[in-house]
Amino acid sequence: MGSDKKRRSRSRERVDRERDRDKRSKRSRSRSKERGHKKHRSRSRDRDAKYDSKQDSRYDNYKYMKEEREKKVKDKRKSSSPEIEEIKPEVQPELKQEPAPKREPLSLEELLAKKKAEEAAKSKPVFLTKAQRAEEALKRRQEEIDKLRKQQEEERKIIQQAKASRQEEVIDYETRRGRERAAAKEEEKQKDKDRERESDAIKERYLGLVKKKRRVRRLNDRKFVFDWDAGEDTSTDYNGLYKERHQVQFFGRGNLAGIDIKAQKRDQSKFYGELLEKRRTEAEKAQEKMRLKKVRRKEEKQLWDDRHWSEKEVLEMTERDWRIFREDYNITIKGGKIPEPIRNWVESGIQKELLEIVDKVGYKEPTPIQRQAIPIGMQNRDIIGVAETGSGKTLAFLIPLLSWIQSLPKIERTEDCDQGPYAIILAPTRELAQQIEEETLKFGQPLGIRTVVVVGGLSREEQGFRLRMGCEIVIATPGRLIDVLENRYLVLNQCTYIVLDEADRMIDLGFEPDVQRILEYMPVTNLKPDTDEAEDSKIILANYNTKKKYRQTVMFTATMPPAVERLARTYLRRPAVVYIGSIGKPVDRVEQIVHIMTENDKRRKLMEYLSKGIEPPIIIFVNQKKGADVLAKGLEKLGHNACTLHGGKGQEQREYALASLKSGTKDILVATDVAGRGIDIKDVSMVLNYDMAKTIEDYTHRIGRTGRAGKTGIAVSFCTNDDSALFYDLKQMVLSSPVSTCPPELMNHPECQVRPNQPKRRRDEMIFA
Repeated sequence: MGSDKKRRSRSRERVDRERDRDKRSKRSRSRSKERGHKKHRSRSRDRDAKYDSKQDSRYDNYKYMKEEREKKVKDKRKSSSPEIEEIKPEVQPELKQEPAPKREPLSLEELLAKKKAEEAAKSKPVFLTKAQRAEEALKRRQEEIDKLRKQQEEERKIIQQAKASRQEEVIDYETRRGRERAAAKEEEKQKDKDRERESDAIKERYLGLVKKKRRVRRLNDRKFVFDWDAGEDTSTDYNGLYKERHQVQFFGRGNLAGIDIKAQKRDQSKFYGELLEKRRTEAEKAQEKMRLKKVRRKEEKQLWDDRHWSEKEVLEMTERDWRIFREDYNITIKGGKIPEPIRNWVESGIQKELLEIVDKVGYKEPTPIQRQAIPIGMQNRDIIGVAETGSGKTLAFLIPLLSWIQSLPKIERTEDCDQGPYAIILAPTRELAQQIEEETLKFGQPLGIRTVVVVGGLSREEQGFRLRMGCEIVIATPGRLIDVLENRYLVLNQCTYIVLDEADRMIDLGFEPDVQRILEYMPVTNLKPDTDEAEDSKIILANYNTKKKYRQTVMFTATMPPAVERLARTYLRRPAVVYIGSIGKPVDRVEQIVHIMTENDKRRKLMEYLSKGIEPPIIIFVNQKKGADVLAKGLEKLGHNACTLHGGKGQEQREYALASLKSGTKDILVATDVAGRGIDIKDVSMVLNYDMAKTIEDYTHRIGRTGRAGKTGIAVSFCTNDDSALFYDLKQMVLSSPVSTCPPELMNHPECQVRPNQPKRRRDEMIFA
């Protein structure tokens, strides 16, 4: 028993030792692991690691003590039941982790199937919700707004660049003009100073008039002054011979120093000429004389051919001379086979009776439109005459008409008086018709040619009675003439000459349908062929002196709008077009003054002008009939002699107003655009646009009432911001005038920078937000 107990105790001790060894190996393994972990930790955690290791050691000790206690308890139990065998813990084998399977790429069939599935998904319709549709619409709207903004920004940049370039051009032009003026003034001042100094020197030298004051030396002045004074310089001489001194010549190039080069060349050529003359034979001398004679004759012929056209006879005039003649009078022609203009009344080929009346009336020289239009009219050609107001257009169509009527026998004229007049002259207003009548009576009464005026405002029965008495010329306004024709007071069976004076104004007033109806009453058997025969003077003049001559249509105007061109193409056959000066521009002799102001400042500015004592007569234009009456009454209260003329007045009142202004009993005429066309009042010193015209053509005609027949005039315009539509054209017109100055407020006005109907201004743009 004792040996068995000893054996058991030994085996137990062996088991305990092995268990202790296993525990120590586990403890060392855990510590080595912790040390390995500590190696990989950061330095910031070293302190925490030390603290944990201490805690682990304490925990191990506590665990060891606990195990020892449990061991002792087990030993006691074993000793009580030794048969129980110790159960060893089974050690489970460690499981090996299998490696993850490799991903294989998709095959070609799988890729195609995947692609087909995606396409099928795309092809299926996608139904959007209401919120998604609203979101898409907002997105599209935002894109449109961005696009519009970008476009507007680009347009704004273009406009700004154009404005900047235009402002730079204006500034460059102004600075250049300022420099040129300053240089001219400086040069003029220098010349004046030289002249004054020269005259002072002459006076001092010969007259002794200039006495220099003796300089009194003060006590504190220096006794000796070594600086030059400008007045003590004696080197400048005001004689041109000494002021522009001869240039000193140096030796070289065959010239002598100090002797004039021209004199040396002259002496040299003289020397060589004498030397050659000595060596020439008699035959050579005769040949040289013949050559010099031919050269002299050629030069004389050239001088004879190059004479001015005014020094030549009509038969000696060449094509170049006629071109210079037209350029001198600013005549431009268009159309085939146009005859040459007349240089004076004597060479015009007009009948003597007419020339005597022309001389008696006092027309010394023909005007440019008369020089070119009269020869064309004498050939029975249709004419379009475009000339400035006051250029003598009335006489340009009257002389060919009177000349043709004079060529007809008087017996035929008396027999056929019931067949109607030979000519109709249409005018847009009554005043213009009466003015044409005055001019016609000057020439027609001495020749026995009767004239009747048919205008509104007078008795139709009285006019019908005068027409039944017979007449050769009818001067009418379109409306009353149609009334007379429809009521059979007048027939146009033998009318072969029709004149449309101020044709552009007729169309502006809406008379184009009336003109067409009047032309329908005329016979159509005498129409010109619309071929080249209408330009052949021989064919047209073959029946000119008979009653069956071709119908002749003449149009005269100061401007040429598209409506007038359309009318001309309809009723004129191969017309000759004559332009005098520039189309649609005012007379260069009229000074244009523009004031931009408010409506309330107009009356005060008008009083300023009238208080300056301007020579009468004066024409003041307004836009409304009532405004004309109110303004005239106001002027009369202030002591001015004023009368009115507008469409609301009766014919007698209108005639009285014009007659009183022409006779001098009235100084001021307040009128609407009724007086803006064709009215000829002598010596109108000023035209004042109290209300600015509605169109630039009306403005041109208004200011054409002054500066007529070669005289000068002033045109003043009061503009407000309501007239801004005309500012661009008004600025161009003022700048083109040689005697006018454009005011800065008009030059720099925003409406003057871009032509109307150009890209929109910034304030007119619409931006979507």
